[in-house]
Amino acid sequence: QAMEREIIAALGKGQPDEIMSSAFKLKVTREDLQTLRNLCWLNDEVINFYMNLVIERNKKEGYPAVHAFSTFFFPKLYSGGYKAVARWTKNVDLFKYDIILVPIHLRSHWALVVINIREKTVKYFDSMEQKGDYICKTLLKYLNDESRVKRNVVINILEWTVHSMESHEIPQQYNGSDCGVFMCQYANYAACNKPMNFKQAHMPYFRKRMVWEIIHQELL
Repeated sequence: QAMEREIIAALGKGQPDEIMSSAFKLKVTREDLQTLRNLCWLNDEVINFYMNLVIERNKKEGYPAVHAFSTFFFPKLYSGGYKAVARWTKNVDLFKYDIILVPIHLRSHWALVVINIREKTVKYFDSMEQKGDYICKTLLKYLNDESRVKRNVVINILEWTVHSMESHEIPQQYNGSDCGVFMCQYANYAACNKPMNFKQAHMPYFRKRMVWEIIHQELL
C-alpha cells in the first residue's frame, strides 16, 4: 500500500519539470514519469533510465554482464554509419559483455535488439510481430567494424545467427500504446535469461512497477 501511495503521488499533479529521479547522468522529471500512465507512450528519458537500471542490477553476482546503448544510438548508426558512433564506446569494450541491448525507435513504435556475444546471436524483439532482420544485420556489421577497429579482429559473420522473434516466441501487445513497456520488459527478462511469461494483461502492473523502480533507482 505504501508503494501504491508513492506511485499515485508520482503520477499525480505537480510541477512538470520537477526532477523525480537522477542517476547515470540522466534525469527523469514528473512529466517524463507521466508517460508511464496507462495507455501513454513511453519517452526516451524513461527508457534510457530503465536500461541503466537493468545494467546496474546485472552488476550483481550471478547475472550476465550487460551493456545497453541509448535510444539515440541506432538512428545515429543507421544514418551516419560506423564513423558516426565510433566514439560511443571510447571507454567500453563491448566484447567483455555477455549481452548488449539496443533499444530501437521506429517512428511511433519501440522494439529491442538483443545481441548475445557468447551465443553469437542477434535477435529482434517486437511486440507487434514486425520483422527487423535489416536492423539486426546493420548492428552485426557495426559489431564487426567495432571488432576490426578496436581489436584488429574480423568477426566471421557466417557463425552468427540473425533472427526476428516470431509472435509465438515472445509476448505480444494488443493495443497501440504498450510497445515501450513490452520493450523494457524484454530487456529486463533477456538480461537475466528469464522466460518471458508476461502478457498484455500485465502491462498496467509493469507501468506502476516501473514508476517505483525509477524513483528508487533499483529493479524489484
